Amino acid sequence: MFDKLKTVIKRNTQIKRLIMWSISPANNPRPRLWVKWFINPFVHKKGKGAIIRRRKSRIDVFPWNQFSIGNNTIIEDFTTINNGAGNIIIGDNARVGIGSVIIGPVYLGNKVGLGQHVFISGFNHGYEDGERDSNEQALVKKEVIIDDESHIGANSVIVAGVHIGKRCQIGAGSVVTKNIPDYSVAVGNPAKIIKRYNFQNKTWERTQELVPLVNNNSNHI
Repeated sequence: MFDKLKTVIKRNTQIKRLIMWSISPANNPRPRLWVKWFINPFVHKKGKGAIIRRRKSRIDVFPWNQFSIGNNTIIEDFTTINNGAGNIIIGDNARVGIGSVIIGPVYLGNKVGLGQHVFISGFNHGYEDGERDSNEQALVKKEVIIDDESHIGANSVIVAGVHIGKRCQIGAGSVVTKNIPDYSVAVGNPAKIIKRYNFQNKTWERTQELVPLVNNNSNHI
């Protein structure tokens, strides 16, 4: 029954526009209060002990995509969270620093830490047709994945489609445009790998930039 209703809505432009208007104003892409109060609490998951500090924050999450934060995760003040373009899934014991921006699709693993003013976006505006405004073209969605126990320094930018492996350290102010393997330290604009962890010697060793990992974005979208 529900699937049939969705099909009818998708086929009828007027009904679709009316429903979208009831959820979010056309020129202000954020959910209306009734969605925040009466819909989102029942469709989005907030783990035990999780905290969202809402001072000057914009938690613009919509019911048609996932927004999930794990146990004991903290989202600090002045943050912007938007899942309108894709799921945002954050694991346990993670921390999103003051003033950070997360725009889905994005997956953050357990114990991931974002410093202050980190920007992560899982999409770009399409611009293939040079004769049309990019705002009128389809979004190019590529999920960002940051695996367990990795830390992103303050004022860093993580672009769409990047996969940062487990227990990585990204230096402050870095712009990450390529995948970063597990147990790596990367810094700069564009970010380059400067250290890898050697399990035999149990030390972080300086190294040349390595070949990027292959993205596997289908696990979390």
